[in-house]
Amino acid sequence: MENFYIILVVVLFALAISDLIVGVSNDAVNFLNSAIGSKVAPRYIIMIIASLGILIGTTFSSGMMEVARKGIFHPDQFYFSEIMIIFLAVMLTDVVLLDVFNTLGLPTSTTVSIVFELLGAAVVVALIKIKNLGLDISYLSDYINSGKALAIISGILLSVVIAFSVGSLVMYITRLVFSFDYKKTFKYFGAIWGGIAITAITYFILIKGAKGSSFLSSDTTDWIKDNSSLIIIYSLIGWTILLQLLYWIVKLDILKMIVLVGTFALAMAFAGNDLVNFIGVPLAGLKSFQAFIADPGTDPNGFLMVALTGKAIANTYLLLVAGLVMVVTLWFSKKARKVTETELNLSRQSTGTERFNSSILSRTIVRIAMDIGKLFGKITPKSFQNGISKRFDPSEYQKSIKNVKDAPSFDMVRASVNLTVASILISLATSMKLPLSTTYVTFMVAMGTSLADKAWGRDSAVYRISGVVTVIGGWFMTAITAFSVAFIIAMLISWGGVIAIVAFVFLAFFVVTRTHISFRKKEAKKELDKKSIAEELHTDNVIEKCSLEVRNMLKSVINIFNDTIVHLTKEDRKALKNVCRAVDDLNKDAKFLKDNVHDTLLKLQEEEGETGHYYVQVIDYLREMAHALSFISNPSYDHVDNNHKPLLKLQIDELNELKNNVTELFNLIIQTLETNEFSNIPDLIEKQMDILENIKLGRKNQIKRIKQDEAGTRNSILYLGILNEIKNFLLQSINLVKAQRDFMDFHLNNK
Repeated sequence: MENFYIILVVVLFALAISDLIVGVSNDAVNFLNSAIGSKVAPRYIIMIIASLGILIGTTFSSGMMEVARKGIFHPDQFYFSEIMIIFLAVMLTDVVLLDVFNTLGLPTSTTVSIVFELLGAAVVVALIKIKNLGLDISYLSDYINSGKALAIISGILLSVVIAFSVGSLVMYITRLVFSFDYKKTFKYFGAIWGGIAITAITYFILIKGAKGSSFLSSDTTDWIKDNSSLIIIYSLIGWTILLQLLYWIVKLDILKMIVLVGTFALAMAFAGNDLVNFIGVPLAGLKSFQAFIADPGTDPNGFLMVALTGKAIANTYLLLVAGLVMVVTLWFSKKARKVTETELNLSRQSTGTERFNSSILSRTIVRIAMDIGKLFGKITPKSFQNGISKRFDPSEYQKSIKNVKDAPSFDMVRASVNLTVASILISLATSMKLPLSTTYVTFMVAMGTSLADKAWGRDSAVYRISGVVTVIGGWFMTAITAFSVAFIIAMLISWGGVIAIVAFVFLAFFVVTRTHISFRKKEAKKELDKKSIAEELHTDNVIEKCSLEVRNMLKSVINIFNDTIVHLTKEDRKALKNVCRAVDDLNKDAKFLKDNVHDTLLKLQEEEGETGHYYVQVIDYLREMAHALSFISNPSYDHVDNNHKPLLKLQIDELNELKNNVTELFNLIIQTLETNEFSNIPDLIEKQMDILENIKLGRKNQIKRIKQDEAGTRNSILYLGILNEIKNFLLQSINLVKAQRDFMDFHLNNK
């Protein structure tokens, strides 16, 4: 029996390593986004500072380990065998859940996930135990610490609202004081702002660190707690004077120092606060096993876990090993970068391609905000409005950025506010013993500062708000999913025993491996696309880059068209589904070109003069062709997916002939665009007219088949629709060639 539980403890620690990796990948956004977003230093410098913060923070996490042992349930009411079921269910759920969120690139709370997993697993084990004892459900309160669970839920709601509101208010006031042209004002008030910010961060380090340190004595932590006011006052005075002197003597960049120190502090807090989420449960499992084997011959189904009710004292060396795993993950995890990119995308100052689509809720919120803005505009003086607008005008700041492509997502003023406000809120909540999530606080502060900094303009607000709502919705889904999945797994393990344990361990391994492989494939494709784009950008000028984009899109169009016809005639449902995905990607690429046409036109204006409107025409024709393909591939897939009657032999022959003719025409078009020899346009038009005649003949043949009752309604709708869309993108293809000809002729004539 002991050997079986030794294996379970080993499984728990194996899952802990995996949990450390997926957990850090998700939580890296908490302490990296401000430094990376403002590009305060090279990435390796930021990573070194964050790594040091993590390693030091791990030694401060000892006191937090009690959450996994007795924070959610009463361990002295459960037997050893029951406790191990709870812990195993929690770790299996946590690894898979966090990995899914990482793959999606959505930041979530590891604190909330572990708490609700503990709650879900403990509830189901307690219910089974109550049923076996013949008691009613009212006895559940003897097993579950319901008050703690309710406090955490209320903490979630409060932290979201308070962090967003305080972040918005502080950012608004800070920007009014410093504006975007902050270097002028910073000469006079920079040291004061730096003193406030670093004092808040210092207090944050002391409060968070002293609370759970594995090496500070109780007398030291009590002294820090009793003298908090003096620490704040002396720190404020000391830091302000020191920063002012350093600014005068060595021209210290105060903002840079704030951001780097704040990054260190939040990394330390992450390790100190969230390490329990990853290794707290395995350590509690180890403690349970040690207590069990210390009493030889004890029945695991009758040994109550009173040992877990005592104070948790974690091994400092074990904590440092966990810290090293977290640091290695931080440096090498691509998923960590993806989660960080999500927050930076939502908070960046510049416009561009948005990751999230708009929703009814986001559009409604924006309209309400605009109406409120109009109301204030009517009741406030125009001069006052103009004065405020000047403080929030980023034009001078944007002019100072030499390389627009490599511009930071936001400036260091906003980065310093993000770190300072998050530090203050987390410190206050910790000192008041209020439960919160560092993820929720840092994310919502970042969103609040983005709003106050007018990063959410009319061109981006609906998409940014939709993204924030999606992330917040994901947080609540984390709680619901964590509770439900842990509940189910614990229940099945209780019933299925060893077989269920083995099955779930293999299932978790399969899911994590599958998502990892899928993620790597997607990232590899992105890297390939980036490499392709980089090669395009190294062409002689923008004209060549634009031409290359057009040719690549046309090649994709004809390949997808051919695949659609082939798989439709073969009734290959799976292949058609893949074709539909390819069409969606093609439409996204076409939309990307259209969305970024503004930047391209600026480059064209710099290099080629008045060629821009020809390029706009080319992109419009490409989008129309992509849309036409959608109206061919999607109905084809629906037809096969719904098991409708296949195409007739004559229809297949007609479509194959059209496919061959269209392919031949497109190959000639692509060759024309590659050589920039447009003298054969009359030949292309003639070939186009021949194909259009074939389409007209196919339509007549189909009408005859309908009259002779040879083709059904579904068949006719699909076939006539395909013919019509082929006609549409044939017309657009020749228009595209003409527009490209004008585009290139203007360029060649003005060389």
